[in-house]
Amino acid sequence: MSQVSTEPDLLYTEEEEALRAAVRDLLTDRCAAADVITRTESATPHDPELWKALTEGMGLAGLLVPEDRGGQGASHREAAVVLEELGRAVAPVPYLTSAVVATEALLGCEGPAADELLAALASGRTVGTLAVALNTGPGAAHRVLRLENGTLHGELTGIADAAAADVLLVPAEDGGLYAVDAAAVTVVPQVSLDQTRPLGRITFDATPGRLLTADASGAVRRALRAGAGLLASEQLGIADQALTETVRYLKERKQFNRPVGGFQALKHRLAQVWLEVVGARAAARNAADALATASADTDVAVAVAQAYAAPVAVHAAEEAVQLHGGLGMTWEHPAHLHLKRAKADSIAYGTAGAHREALAGLVDLQAP
Repeated sequence: MSQVSTEPDLLYTEEEEALRAAVRDLLTDRCAAADVITRTESATPHDPELWKALTEGMGLAGLLVPEDRGGQGASHREAAVVLEELGRAVAPVPYLTSAVVATEALLGCEGPAADELLAALASGRTVGTLAVALNTGPGAAHRVLRLENGTLHGELTGIADAAAADVLLVPAEDGGLYAVDAAAVTVVPQVSLDQTRPLGRITFDATPGRLLTADASGAVRRALRAGAGLLASEQLGIADQALTETVRYLKERKQFNRPVGGFQALKHRLAQVWLEVVGARAAARNAADALATASADTDVAVAVAQAYAAPVAVHAAEEAVQLHGGLGMTWEHPAHLHLKRAKADSIAYGTAGAHREALAGLVDLQAP
């Protein structure tokens, strides 16, 4: 009798590669680096037309949602491929926050209110965000709102993509998770290093909300775990693109009548980044596969992926800036977009250090 393999599948399927090609073609046409830079200087950092093309045009917002609940019925593996490409382009769309984190929170809820909202997010016509600070890791403590006379009171800070959201998923002190219309609250932009994923401070003043579940802690933990696990794929995309562009530039740039990439010291630096990117790909794919298959080792896979991928993305982006020389220091070159996204991602959903500490507890090793 043959046994079903429990080994993670780190390879991309033909369908996943086809999805990658389609997303990359779309981003090549509609998400040029110059346009992203221009948008970060405007009052509307998000690109609603690109979001519409990704969601209503390609159905990508509903990848994690079962077909019987209004989605595409795919898995975290496909969502990871999409995030790789969005990371490569530093696309200013709320995919991670809405199509992954908020969607996962709703998948942890039951009832008609959650199902209705889940279908709306899957269509892409509604953008949702989990009202938990972006730097909060799975299982970490987070702020909750005061519930008084059936309405929500208080302030939450560091909420990613709050300005783009139509609905907020808000944990309250009674242990419940509430859906709040974004039009009923006040959102004030906060200074963010990564201007393509802006943060906001949200004020609730006797704000009404619809109860989605009485167990907010379970839904929030599920959402943050998926966010951390799939963030590694975005970080992989950032690192891979930074390396690819740096190699291309060093082949073209000449010094002393020879390509700069021919100098041995630079070859060594690029080889080190390549090795790190290969490792990051394995860790990110393992986390995506564990989430997709509901593996018993999912917590370990997510912690390993974040502990490894976050510093790799930062290192690759830093090398891209330095090895592009003076060009890499200019505002017009997209290297700073990758560096800012990589640095901001390095504290999103828990720092690498926090994930290493969590990993130590999961595998019964003393934390460093």
